Amino acid sequence: MIFQTAAVFAALVCLVRVSAQSSKKIVLTNDDGWAVAQIRAQNDALKAAGYNVVLSGPAVDKSGTGSSSTTPTKLSGPCEFNSCPSGSPATGFNASDTRLNYVNAFPVDAARFGIQTLAPQFFGSKPDFVVSGPNIGNNLGSTVLISGTVGAASEAAKEGIPSVAFSAATGGQVSYTTLTSSPASTNSKAALIYAAASVRLLDVLLASSAPILPSGISLNVNFPSTSSCTSASAFKFVLTRINSNSGATDVQTCGTTHLPTESSVVAKSGCFASVSVFDASTKGDVSAATQAVVLGKLSSILACSSDAMTSGARRQFRVLGLGNLQ
Repeated sequence: MIFQTAAVFAALVCLVRVSAQSSKKIVLTNDDGWAVAQIRAQNDALKAAGYNVVLSGPAVDKSGTGSSSTTPTKLSGPCEFNSCPSGSPATGFNASDTRLNYVNAFPVDAARFGIQTLAPQFFGSKPDFVVSGPNIGNNLGSTVLISGTVGAASEAAKEGIPSVAFSAATGGQVSYTTLTSSPASTNSKAALIYAAASVRLLDVLLASSAPILPSGISLNVNFPSTSSCTSASAFKFVLTRINSNSGATDVQTCGTTHLPTESSVVAKSGCFASVSVFDASTKGDVSAATQAVVLGKLSSILACSSDAMTSGARRQFRVLGLGNLQ
């Protein structure tokens, strides 16, 4: 009876989790294009986790275009990997899955189309959240200023939709068909690992109380290489800042009021993934108070990357329950 009761309880918890996630409506976008392996792996992972997802990505690779914007136009050539023919309309979808959409413009325009056109069509309302990426390659420090992945996430936040930009070190510009044709390839494995790791963070963030993020704020998350981080559970998330600023006072965590830079954290051994809180308008770091909001929401999965914490700081960190020491 005890076993049966425990099993029933576990099933109910799982049901509640899936139900809660199903109510979260997500627009998924990127800058590498609608048909790359990374965005399709992320789409599959989000759906498997119970989220309500619609994909809206550029028709072709638009990496490095920042927050550029234009009116979508008819294609003069095929979509990437010949996923749509030359002469296709400015916006279109996969015939077998109308939730997979392309926009022949910039990442910002793809995000905007997802929020303003596709979300009302599929959700009957605005989305709850926008996921941009995972990008092929990291977007660290000043690179955020030219990143289309970050640009798309910024556009969402400026439109009042909380968002996150995911970027990752391992992977290449390959078709989503690689996921099934070469499942053991480095590209396929990395795409699946990063997608699952992204869902880990999203599950915690989207389960937090409203608002999901402060107005006009987004997150920049970067994963290191999968060469030694071979599973989603291997990654340890660390709260970071985008730009180095020794004079800034950040939120107090890990025994200090100076957050490490995302570049330094991702470069460390130990599978550390950086989580930076940024202003969507400036793509720069935010106040300690705003960082504290995100720290509170993600504390259960955050770790410390510093090897130089004092024993007193370590004890304080454990007592406060502010994440995990590594």
